[in-house]
Amino acid sequence: MLRRLYHEQPESFAFTKANQAWADAQISKYPEGREASAIIPLLWRAQEQEGWLSRPAIECVADMLGLAHIRALEVASFYFMFQLQPVGSVAHIQVCGTTSCMICGAEDLIGVCREKIAPNAHELSSDGKFSWEEVECLGACANAPMAQIGKDYYEDLTTARLAEIIDEMAAGKLPVPGPQNGRYAAEPLSGLTSLKEYDTGKTKYNASAQRAVDQGDSIKRIDGTEVPLLAPWRDKGANHNPGAPAVTARAKPAAKPAVKAKPAAKAKPAAKPALKKPKALKSPRKSGADDLKQIKGVGPKLEKMLNDMGFYHFDQIAKWNAGDIAWADENLVGFKGRVSRDDWAGQAKLLAEGRETEFSARVKKGDVY
Repeated sequence: MLRRLYHEQPESFAFTKANQAWADAQISKYPEGREASAIIPLLWRAQEQEGWLSRPAIECVADMLGLAHIRALEVASFYFMFQLQPVGSVAHIQVCGTTSCMICGAEDLIGVCREKIAPNAHELSSDGKFSWEEVECLGACANAPMAQIGKDYYEDLTTARLAEIIDEMAAGKLPVPGPQNGRYAAEPLSGLTSLKEYDTGKTKYNASAQRAVDQGDSIKRIDGTEVPLLAPWRDKGANHNPGAPAVTARAKPAAKPAVKAKPAAKAKPAAKPALKKPKALKSPRKSGADDLKQIKGVGPKLEKMLNDMGFYHFDQIAKWNAGDIAWADENLVGFKGRVSRDDWAGQAKLLAEGRETEFSARVKKGDVY
């Protein structure tokens, strides 16, 4: 399926204060230079906030992580969990259309969506409350046919029951998720044939369905007003409430001293040594600048940035030590960590010696644009 950005885009995007704090906490999970690893949770949070992923939202997340915009767009367009167009304000219904569900009547469920919501997938209903799409296997084959609505599975569906669920949601109600035919979970339709003495527990519904009922609103998108999610990997605070007290391990209260001592002055953290720019040239040598695009990870934009900094030749980059690489990783704005990640110095050394890499050979053949 071809996935493209929606033709109408908002002018800008910004996380709410609570969601920004949450995003900062997620980024802090990863080592310096590897912040891009937070791309999926941040894109998901942006989608939860707005309902779908707009171009400004994708670019905002990319800027937060020091990524080129195209890298974030690659992730957003690859994973079907990300919606690249507006969805229903109440619910987006994802009908499973893979083998088990198809055999058990998924096409009839899609017919209900066409009739009650919109003729085509990803179209909004006339009131803007609902949208739908057919998706690949959602892993609930024993309860086919089924659909995912919001965070929950609605299983063992019939056309009549799906129509009722849509009407109930439109009226502001929360239909109980899980099996819709009286089953507790995924036990045989004919009843248990073994483990008959197994106690399903004290809850009325199975675990996920019971939690949805307890919460009272499982189709509500996360907006940062929920119970604070803690960030115990950090020295301070909870990621939903920046003003909360520091999250630390509980310790036994110390005995009160006889004489109240003045608190010791906190030592200032040692400043990081300043990174020094590698040796650069004012202009390329008489032989002309090397084609730095033969280094994997260097495109036209990065080549220009390197040239503007005074780096024109393979042998310059080949001589970079750890400090030089750290400086380059820090100063190539928008491409943080690229130099070390793709080992530019190692590639440049081979090219400076007149050898080829698999990538440089492809560049010379014109296979890379």
